[in-house]
Amino acid sequence: MAAYDKADLERRMHGAVEALKGDLSGLRTGRASVSLLDPVTVEVYGAHMPLNQVATVSAPESRMLSVQVWDKANTGPADKAIRSAGLGLNPIVDGQTLRIPIPDLTEERRKELAKLAGQYAEKARIAARNVRRDGMESLKLDEKKNVFGEDERKRHETEVQKLTDATIADIDAAATAKEKEILGK
Repeated sequence: MAAYDKADLERRMHGAVEALKGDLSGLRTGRASVSLLDPVTVEVYGAHMPLNQVATVSAPESRMLSVQVWDKANTGPADKAIRSAGLGLNPIVDGQTLRIPIPDLTEERRKELAKLAGQYAEKARIAARNVRRDGMESLKLDEKKNVFGEDERKRHETEVQKLTDATIADIDAAATAKEKEILGK
C-alpha cells in the first residue's frame, strides 16, 4: 500500500481553504451579516450554547441585524453575550427581539481588520505548504520502498506542486476579496 494519497492531500488542502473562509466570514466589514454572530455563545440552562441555537439571526437591512430569541428568559443572557463578545456591537432590546445596528468602521479599524485577514491567509498558506511537504515526504518514502520509480515520483511531485499552487491561489483570492470588502475599495 502506497503512503502517497492524492485524495487525502486534496482534502487537507481544501480544508485549509475552508478554514480560511470561516475565519474571514467572522471579520466585520461594516455590512450586516448573520455569520458575524457565529462566535457568540450564550450561557443558558447552565450551559454555553451558540447564539444560533437559542435564537434566529437575520439581517433585515444592510446595517442592522435582528436576533429573535425563542425563549423570553434567554433575552437578557443573549444581550449580555453579544455585548461581551468583543465585536463592538450594542443590541437594543425590543421584547424578545434584539436589534443590533452595525456601526461604521473607522479607517484605523478597517486597516486592522485587513491586516488580520492577511494573517489568516498566511496561516492557511502555511497549512497548505505543510500538506505539500507531507506529500513530498511520502513520495520519497514510497520511492525508497520501491512502490514506484523515480519517473513516477517526479510525476506525482508535479501533481502535488500544481495542487499546492492552485490552493494558494484560492487562498490569495479569498483574502484579497475580503481585504477589498473591508477597506471598501
